Amino acid sequence: MKVCLECAEVFSSERWFCPACSYEPVRLNYIEAHAPEFANSGGGFNPKYFEELAKLEGENFWFRARNKLIIWALLTYKPDAQSFFEVGCGTGFVLSGIAASHPDMSLTGSEIFLEGLSHAAARVPSAKFMQMDARRVPFVDEFDAIGAFDVLEHIEEDETVLAQLHSALKPEGVLLLTVPQHPRLWSASDEYACHVRRYTCAEVESKFRKAGFKILRSTSFVTTLLPAMMFSRYMQKKSKKAFDSASELKINPFINGVFYTLMIFELIGIRLGLNYPVGGSRLIVARKIDKHIP
Repeated sequence: MKVCLECAEVFSSERWFCPACSYEPVRLNYIEAHAPEFANSGGGFNPKYFEELAKLEGENFWFRARNKLIIWALLTYKPDAQSFFEVGCGTGFVLSGIAASHPDMSLTGSEIFLEGLSHAAARVPSAKFMQMDARRVPFVDEFDAIGAFDVLEHIEEDETVLAQLHSALKPEGVLLLTVPQHPRLWSASDEYACHVRRYTCAEVESKFRKAGFKILRSTSFVTTLLPAMMFSRYMQKKSKKAFDSASELKINPFINGVFYTLMIFELIGIRLGLNYPVGGSRLIVARKIDKHIP
């Protein structure tokens, strides 16, 4: 079901046209824009970074391994999902992986920046795309599964976002989410990426439960590489040179391959039921329940 962001009318229609107040979103670059005021300068991220991401993420160990983890989690915890909505889809790299593994699934992607959507639409032509502010999601009881991958840490009102995603899921729908963790790892990389926070496990799990979710799985990943991350962050703090964002994506091919292999071994452990206590990132999979259920 769709929700009019002007009058809150809930309606079912192929078109984004509210039957109560006649509101319909504007179109920017042929894409429906539900928050056009943020389309080019929404905050929380530098839109110029999308072009760099689109060129480099396909070969980068972290993005490739994270995709495998996400696809496995979706297959494992919502195998019957027929519809998937990615909030903050960026350049469409995750959606492209899901499109390949779930060719019959209905896919929708949203991004606050038009710059990201131009890359995503070219990468995943089978998906529907919309420009949207994650704090105001125009759906209710609509999707079997929703994903938000390294998105929540960019938004001050993270609890509002979780509540909105809860609303947009169908009953028993599943939310898959990844966030950076361990506040002590805060560095110039987080500042460049416009992060608001790095999470602790207790903090993010508490916010999920408050929003009305039952946590099905919560585990760290990027565990084996945590010492390397800690050393990198330490060197960033000591260095007097300007931060080079591309250096974290442009990795020596041999090292990139080694890091990818290590993360694949982590994924094997997760598949076997291991929940890693520490790691650069955290995966949470949760099911929508009634907010009044303790």
